[in-house]
Amino acid sequence: MTTMTSSERPFLNRRLAEFGTTIFAEMSALAVATGSINLGQGFPDTDGPEEIREAAVRALRDGRGNQYPPGPGVPELRTAITAHQERRYGLSYDPDREVLVTAGATEAIAAALLALVEPGDEVVALEPYYDSYAACIAMAGAARVPVTLRPHEGSFRLDLDELRAAVTPRTRLLLVNTPHNPTGTVLTREELTAIAQLAVERDLLVITDEVYEHLVFDEAEHLPLASFPGMRERTVSIGSAGKTFSFTGWKVGWVTSTPELVTAVRSAKQYLTYVASGPFQYAVAEALSLPDSYFEEFRADMRTKRDLLSAGLREAGFDVFTPSGTYFITTDIRSLGETDGFAFCRALPERAGVVAIPNAVFYDHREQGAPFVRFAFCKQTSVLEEAAARLKTLGA
Repeated sequence: MTTMTSSERPFLNRRLAEFGTTIFAEMSALAVATGSINLGQGFPDTDGPEEIREAAVRALRDGRGNQYPPGPGVPELRTAITAHQERRYGLSYDPDREVLVTAGATEAIAAALLALVEPGDEVVALEPYYDSYAACIAMAGAARVPVTLRPHEGSFRLDLDELRAAVTPRTRLLLVNTPHNPTGTVLTREELTAIAQLAVERDLLVITDEVYEHLVFDEAEHLPLASFPGMRERTVSIGSAGKTFSFTGWKVGWVTSTPELVTAVRSAKQYLTYVASGPFQYAVAEALSLPDSYFEEFRADMRTKRDLLSAGLREAGFDVFTPSGTYFITTDIRSLGETDGFAFCRALPERAGVVAIPNAVFYDHREQGAPFVRFAFCKQTSVLEEAAARLKTLGA
């Protein structure tokens, strides 16, 4: 028997009506049902450093973080975050007034958007974008304005003229992600300079999602937008431990910005989770202090895995966009005679025993992303080798 309200109004808030079950849940369920290798959802299949896991165990046993931690985050972690920003990028922050610890980067994005935009505001975001961006913009009542990254000479590039044209008098905020998920693009110094100049000229706030900051390859370099002239006072920078230390389930993220912007974000965040991940915050504080060799070895390992899977995808007949950052590879399926990424990904488990994600789900302009499919390479080498072997059957 179906129960309806007297007005037959849908239960789901109309702002979220376009958002159903995420593609990640659908494809992960398909992987389980078919026994396929899951290269769809972006989580590692091994834990991070043993000493960091033991740091979490020590915190639990010592009673640190088992009750509510301080609202802004434990002091040890806030201090470690500021030390990391200073050491890596020469950015100086006050750990007491300019840092906020969140339940992962996803909550940081949600809290920042809920705090900083209002109904009627426009948020310009780089398309394709991580799916929570669209949902959080909708929950804030703002309008999203996508600027599409398009294939150019083997990678996805930003059209700066298109970005400028997207800014209107209603634009409140730019939402920038670099290194960029899902395309693997790392914005260049020239592109970031232009974004900074536009933000200053039009007096815009900027949220930068930098969770893949330590996963940049080859000649690419991660450059925080907050380090550019005029940007320190208008940028909310978001970081996360999950991608860097391979403990995605701990959900420890953070915001760094001015006292005024951090206070605004905290005002929204305190009514979301209030606080989270107490014992894990102490462990992440230790993780951020690991020697440079950890970060270098982590990056080298991921680069090797990127190259392994890229080669396998090419051999299977995909056109491959070699990523400069993140742990995702975007491919073009038109070389396989396919044009519909959704249909391709839903059939792939039965055809080859591998799960991927259709990039179109990350686009407002679905047709722009239709032929692109994303694979994650943050898996064990043996898993990637087996996936590459299975994918070869596509051309058989």
